[in-house]
Amino acid sequence: MITYKKSVALLAIGQALLLTNGIMLVSINGLLGLQLSPDRRLATLPITTYVLGGALATLPAAFLMKRYGRRAGFMLGGTLGVLGALISAAAVHRGSFWLLCLGTICAGVYNAFGQQFRFASADAAPVEWKSRAISLTLAGGILGGIIGPEVGKHTRTLLEPSYLASYVALALFAALSVLVASRLKIPPLSVIEQKVVGRPITEIARQPAFVVAILAAACGYGVMNLLMTATPIAMDMCGIAFADTAFVLQWHVIGMFAPSFFTGQLIKRFGVANILLVGAALMFGCITIALAGLTLMHFWWALVLLGVGWNFLFIGGTTLLTETYRPEERAKVQGGNDFCVLSVQALTSLGSGALITGTGWSSLNHVALPIVALTTLASLTLRLRK
Repeated sequence: MITYKKSVALLAIGQALLLTNGIMLVSINGLLGLQLSPDRRLATLPITTYVLGGALATLPAAFLMKRYGRRAGFMLGGTLGVLGALISAAAVHRGSFWLLCLGTICAGVYNAFGQQFRFASADAAPVEWKSRAISLTLAGGILGGIIGPEVGKHTRTLLEPSYLASYVALALFAALSVLVASRLKIPPLSVIEQKVVGRPITEIARQPAFVVAILAAACGYGVMNLLMTATPIAMDMCGIAFADTAFVLQWHVIGMFAPSFFTGQLIKRFGVANILLVGAALMFGCITIALAGLTLMHFWWALVLLGVGWNFLFIGGTTLLTETYRPEERAKVQGGNDFCVLSVQALTSLGSGALITGTGWSSLNHVALPIVALTTLASLTLRLRK
């Protein structure tokens, strides 16, 4: 097998394990936070600390990989994922809300390293295969979307107290990711590339493509996270069973990653700007359906469209970003991009809890509208410039 294809396959498996952890955390952390938190408005704080841990670790993770290589970075990230899951299990056992937040911070650091999977695949592949390599790596998330909610559903009451077994399972998945990462063979940067600083980030950021890439990824992730984080709580408030919530989240993640098998090809054929516009249009469709009703199928359709819209925006933004930097600049650009994305994700996670428990599901969706409008404007500007 060609070396870069083997690397992409291993990175896709790593992505699957990362998403298994991520989706399980989303499906149980909000409900567990609601159960343990001293204030209902803090219910999604464990999800926020998960994202915050990732945001704070993005730049260190990127520069560590620049210095020591992708394999060492991914192995360290997986190890921190194991630690975070075990701390969270201890928090469940002790009934400690703040210990749970500490555990999810560690899990967020694992996510920060895992965010580099897509960039690692782009680095490993030849230029003409970059968009497809990114897409196929993210396609590994489909397995995470199927496995995560199922494991969460079956482990929820497997041990006492509830959710203890879920975090033990998360530790096992993170440990498996360390084993997968140990098999990676991605050529490191040369000594010269490691030492050369490249252009200042302010100069790189003046490129229109860079601005649109950041906005597409950050806004797409922000809207997706705002709605997805609140969905388990909103469905619980509507009296919908947890098994149905897991079902909706499964299909949401399938919507996020199933298109990855052909998103790269669509970008090559129709151009990245057009794919970004379609992604924004799908998010408008998601909000329209979410505002139309509160039945199981309203949640299902809204979350599926949300997932596909995110896929087009995130893969399109990532592909566009890879065109804006040189090899020696990749650490600061990739790390800076993920810092912006995860910072927005942290804000929307925290705001999601306050909105869903305060003003409700409808207000939450209205807040998402201007963010989608900004994404649309940025994508349209890029299309007109090209």
